[in-house]
Amino acid sequence: MRLRICTWNVNSVRLRAEQVARFVAEQGPDVLCLQEIKCQAAEFPTKAFVDMGLPHIRIAGQKGWHGVAIASRLPIEDAPVLDVCREGHARAVGAIIAGVEVQNFYIPAGGEEPDRALNPKFDHKLDFYARLTTEMAKRDRRAPLILAGDLNVAPGEHDVWNHKFMSKVVSHTPVEVEAFGNLMKSLDFIDIVRESVPDPSKLFSWWSYRAADFRASNRGLRLDHLLLSPGLREAAWRQGAPAARVHDTVREWARPSDHAPVSVDLGL
Repeated sequence: MRLRICTWNVNSVRLRAEQVARFVAEQGPDVLCLQEIKCQAAEFPTKAFVDMGLPHIRIAGQKGWHGVAIASRLPIEDAPVLDVCREGHARAVGAIIAGVEVQNFYIPAGGEEPDRALNPKFDHKLDFYARLTTEMAKRDRRAPLILAGDLNVAPGEHDVWNHKFMSKVVSHTPVEVEAFGNLMKSLDFIDIVRESVPDPSKLFSWWSYRAADFRASNRGLRLDHLLLSPGLREAAWRQGAPAARVHDTVREWARPSDHAPVSVDLGL
């Protein structure tokens, strides 16, 4: 069977429920991981997701801020709850679907100053990465696991519009890239989107609202990720080549999120 897993920082699920429905109708995800839902669980538009054909839902909600959810066409089983956010924010939710553990994250953006001593938000971001890395190092690399979400780091030179400039800006600083790399090494994760679109191709999933035409300016960052455990490599390559992509045309829609969805197809 094909299992299509998507991640999308939707930037308010209630505001963009119709866009989510359009995306689901056009792209047919089996599992949709959402970040920045910006609502509590009781406020989540559950009926809209049932109508989309994604009736199985796990929600970690928070009033007005953050919040993550997983919606699935297939039944959901409970996944381990990860203690990775020291501030107690709704930034992580997990589920097991068709035997695959999916952990969905909205990692802190980190504020504007890339200094742990001066900026508590940046310190929180790196602490989140450290906790998650420690947790993943305990796992069995052969087990089917996906880390999905807005991880708020553009890890590679070709994941940002200007490497030299962005190396001094939160999201692409050396200490953040190192933290991302440590997470990758903790379980030998596979950056499946980059394997589908290898360097040196530029690849972004986020573009600022400040640009009137995001394609013309193209000052993007690849902040949204699908990281696969080695146990899923065969599933990702079952069709001969990995099928992972950024759905950047969604960023062209009216009143879009500043993030585009990212997806991968697994053959299970």
